[in-house]
Amino acid sequence: MRIIPAIDIIDGKCVRLSKGDYNTKKIYNENPLEVALQFEAHGIQCLHLVDLDGAKSNHIVNHKVLEQIASKTQLKIDFGGGLKHHEDVRIAFESGAQQITGGSIALKARETFVGWIQKYGPRKIILGADAIDERIAISGWQEESNTSVVPFIKEYQRHGIKYVICTDISKDGMLQGPAFELYQKILAKTKKWETRITGSGVEDEEVLGIHLIASGGISHFDELAKLADIGCEGTIIGKAIYENRISLKQLERYILANGT
Repeated sequence: MRIIPAIDIIDGKCVRLSKGDYNTKKIYNENPLEVALQFEAHGIQCLHLVDLDGAKSNHIVNHKVLEQIASKTQLKIDFGGGLKHHEDVRIAFESGAQQITGGSIALKARETFVGWIQKYGPRKIILGADAIDERIAISGWQEESNTSVVPFIKEYQRHGIKYVICTDISKDGMLQGPAFELYQKILAKTKKWETRITGSGVEDEEVLGIHLIASGGISHFDELAKLADIGCEGTIIGKAIYENRISLKQLERYILANGT
């Protein structure tokens, strides 16, 4: 399971929110690059970078922060927040993002999001399926919809989506543990089987499904093993790192032991 620390950006600074509420903003570092370099120094290879200003403004804002981190580290960055137009996506990729995450756009402008999958390929586009009570929330989590999370994901499976980040918003930033049951449900409902005939004529059944990335609520190091056992491909860790609930040394040892 990949370990993916999060850096959330407001006004160019590294912050964390609770339950997506901008009024709970806490600044942890005024230099996001410094934080990214610390992650890289401990063997971390991936980064989840969120433009919270962009999420609120409905267009990319903090692409210069993305560009700086991408140019001065080897981290594989997935970038999200405010990506609503083709130009936003172009800027994100040109600024160094390896992948981009679309949430609100995938609900409000399905044709546009499907167009991104077709243009850039399903390994470059991540579906953001963030939910409250298993219903998708959008616009920086400020707006709830009537769309259920599992059908939402399955719709985009049909369009070839491979990677899904799911945050249970009620748990985000609360340090009370992740939404294990929700992730189990998603993985069970989105699993597919494909039967292939091998060269020797023998049928070989392959299990196909999404690469689910768990996000929100991580509070203790021991929770990582449970998320891996469930079948999560990755987990995003934010406040637990910044509040020293999980140390970078622990994550470094986990990465070395598991080769992720």
